[in-house]
Amino acid sequence: MHSVNAPTPQAPPGRAARLAVPAGLLAAVAGAFAYVGAVDPNEPGHYPACPLLRLTGLYCPGCGGLRSAHAVVHGDLPAALQANAPAVLGYAVCAVLWTVWVVRAARGGPPLRIDPPPVLLWSLAALFVVFTVVRNLPFGGWLHP
Repeated sequence: MHSVNAPTPQAPPGRAARLAVPAGLLAAVAGAFAYVGAVDPNEPGHYPACPLLRLTGLYCPGCGGLRSAHAVVHGDLPAALQANAPAVLGYAVCAVLWTVWVVRAARGGPPLRIDPPPVLLWSLAALFVVFTVVRNLPFGGWLHP
């Protein structure tokens, strides 16, 4: 006769364990922003050029993202928005999502689950396409990084 051992219930992870991954991500992002803040992307030779810009002369949706991050680190929001406004919006959205993640983890709540509806994803993609097209047209010069 075989005896079946019931699985032993495990204690939920402690607060430090729940916050380890968000803290690690914060450290990585802070390190990246610190590097971009210290090494000015406005000076040539520090970062590789955008391949699309180099090959075609067209600005991609990410062009100016490093300059925007550099300006954010230095507290120059107008320069950051001029370099790449969608990137600044992305930084803010990521900061809010990270904060919600940390609060939920600290309280022991369910993990943050991001499951946007397809219409939102398609809308964001359309906005990036419009942004990219407009910034490359003659009247969109104000969107150049």
